[in-house]
Parts: sequence; C-alpha cells; structure tokens
Amino acid sequence: MIFYSLNNQAPNVSFKEAVIAGIAPDKGLYFPERITPLPNSFFEDLEKLSNQEIAFTAIHQFVKKDIPDEVLREILRDMLDFEFPIVEIEENVATLELFHGPTMAFKDVGARFMANCLGYFSKEKKEEVTVLVATSGDTGGAVANGFLGVSGVKVVILYPSGKVSEIQEKQLTTLGENITAMEVEGTFDDCQTMVKTAFLDKEINTKRKLTSANSINVARWLPQLFYFLFAYKQAKSKGKEIVFSIPSGNFGNVCAGMVAQKLGMSVKHFVAATNVNDTVPKFMENGEYQPKPSTATISNAMDVGDPSNFIRIRHLYQNDFEVLAENLSSYSFNDTETREAMQHIHKRSKYVSDPHGAVGYLGLKKYQELNPDTYGIFLETAHPVKFLHIVKETLAITPEIPSQIAKVIDREKTSIRIGTYQELKSYLLKR
Repeated sequence: MIFYSLNNQAPNVSFKEAVIAGIAPDKGLYFPERITPLPNSFFEDLEKLSNQEIAFTAIHQFVKKDIPDEVLREILRDMLDFEFPIVEIEENVATLELFHGPTMAFKDVGARFMANCLGYFSKEKKEEVTVLVATSGDTGGAVANGFLGVSGVKVVILYPSGKVSEIQEKQLTTLGENITAMEVEGTFDDCQTMVKTAFLDKEINTKRKLTSANSINVARWLPQLFYFLFAYKQAKSKGKEIVFSIPSGNFGNVCAGMVAQKLGMSVKHFVAATNVNDTVPKFMENGEYQPKPSTATISNAMDVGDPSNFIRIRHLYQNDFEVLAENLSSYSFNDTETREAMQHIHKRSKYVSDPHGAVGYLGLKKYQELNPDTYGIFLETAHPVKFLHIVKETLAITPEIPSQIAKVIDREKTSIRIGTYQELKSYLLKR
C-alpha cells in the first residue's frame, strides 16, 4: 500500500515510512492510495468473528507489505485484550464504551497499535526514534502507556498547563523511563504548533529521527476504524439504520469511522459533536473553514480550534461539500448544555457519562429530532473518573476509582515547564 501526502508535494511512501515520518516533508498528512471495500460476506458474518479477526481483515490491506501476517496478528492480540461494549441508554440510543483499556480512554487502541508497529520496525534499524506528541488530555496518557519501555523509542509529550484533568496529568507525568512530559504555558493549539514546527525544523531533523503519535500519524489514526466495526457487530441485528455520534476534537475518530464506511460498513450518518470550539460546525453551516484559537471547556480533549484530520475527511469525499453533508452533520454545545446532558442521562438511566460522552449524546439527540427512526450510538471516549471533579460537581456522586487509575493517582508528577518553541528545540537538540 502506498501512502501519499494530501499536499501532493512530497514523494509517495510505504506504511512503514509514513509511520516513522509522522507527517510528510511538505507538511501534508499521509493518506492511503486506495480503500478497497471488503466483501459483503465479511459484514454478513461479522457476529461470528472475534474482534481480533475483524481488526485483522480491516487493517490488512493498509499494512500487509510492511508487517507480516503473523506479526500483525500478534500485535492485534496484544492491543485488543479488553472489551468494547454497547450499553443501552434509552430507546434507540446506546453508547459505545471505549474506556476499558489501560488508560481508560479510546486512544489506547491507536497508541498501542503504533507503539507495537514502531517496536517491530525498530528491530530492523538501530536508529533511535523520538515520538513527539501534543495532547489536550487523553492522548498523552495513552501514548505514554503504549510506548513505555519500548526499545529504541523515546517519547516527549507536550500538554497545556492547567488545562488537563489531574488524573490525565498523572497518567502522562508519572511513568518515567523513556517518557518525558513537557508542561506548556499555553493552549493545546500552541502544543500542536510546536510539534508541527519541530517536524519541519531541519536542524532538529539532522540530529533526531522524529515521528508523531497524534492522530496525524496513520498508525494512530487508522486503527480507530475498529471501534465502528465492533459496534456494528453488536448493533446490526437491531434492524434499523445506524447513526454514530462522535465527540470530536482533532476529528481522527470521525474520519476513521468514515474509512470503515468506505470498507463497506452500513451506516446512515455520522455526527461530529463538539464543544464551543465550533470550527467544523460553522463549516458545515456555511462551507467556510475558518480555524480559530481554542477555548478551554470541561470537555478538554475537544479543545481544538484547528482540527488536523478534517482535511482527511474532506478528501474522503473529494472535497464535495454536498456529498460530505449527506454523510456528516456537526453540532456545537456549551458547558452548561453538557452538564445538563450528564444530569439528564443519569436521571433517566442511572448511567454516568463523562463530559465528552455527554456532548456526543447531545449531538445524537439533535440529529434524531429529524431522523427519529434510527438507532443511534454515541461514543463514550473516556471513563468518567478521569473527570472526577466535574462528575462530582455535576451529579453529586463519586465514581469508584478503577484499578487503572488507582495505580497512578498517588505518584509524583515530573514535568519540564516550557513557554516557547525555542525551549522545546533546545531540549531536543541536547538530548
């Protein structure tokens, strides 16, 4: 499989080369040359297949030239060792829980897949790779956990100071070993800009082999299509058209779901639900893409003003706005509406949602106002305990602390505070 830059000013590369590079030399995101639909029999027999078998069939065409089948199967066995259940909330509304992994966030799958891929590729080369990643919350912890102890890989995580939850911060600042956390005085967008600038800095790249573990990296982004196939496996017997509502920040999850659709999965529509960072909802209203500085909210993982993966989404539909609008709706909700949704869900079903899941619920309900005869699935992307103080304030309850969180909550935080790109550059050059 060949991957090409969406800026079309860089050489085509293999999956391996795309993973190691992270971003193309022309600043473009890598994209597969083709997406070949899977046979109808695959979807007809989905209930008979294990999650590992589903994932192998779905990802195989993208990686087969660089990862042998037996290695791919081993990677999938290691990373898909937890469940992805659908939980009924109310009539025609369910949530897909993606928080049963080691850091209790949906990004565990992509981070572990990429870590395993880089671990396999590093066996062939002795050159050390530095994974440089920006996080608005859960990416950092998932990447730190996925790459912890991986030979030949160093990880540097940038996160906005005071804008991630305490538990999220503990998950990315307490592991040590090959993981370094850098606390940035600024927003997630500032962190992401620093990362992108470093990739294009020739001085750094002559001394360090950099790659990214954000969803701009194909190995982080593509495995997220598994979630939608796992959900479809559980929901197809409902006999109704399926709608997915995805709480969205960098829009990698929505885009991965659309790849699953291109593979042949039957889905009526996608809803990208955001907080007040409404760049994409505004685009879907007027066709004008106008990124802006991000605003801090209680659903911090979605505090993104210029979502990187939206260019992939537009490319999937050949930049045809009308076709895109047939497949995607996007709505924005503020913190008050988010808290009210958390309260409504809990009162109605006793289900405790996190703020991101609540935004996904709101997006789904808004879509179903005009499309009531659909089966809606909103994604619950992180365990509510990761936003403990918000849940306490909003629902007046204290969720039980799961073992995955309990083991890090009392560890001592270690981070390097920076305020400028030059400080990041100096650190990378001195390492």
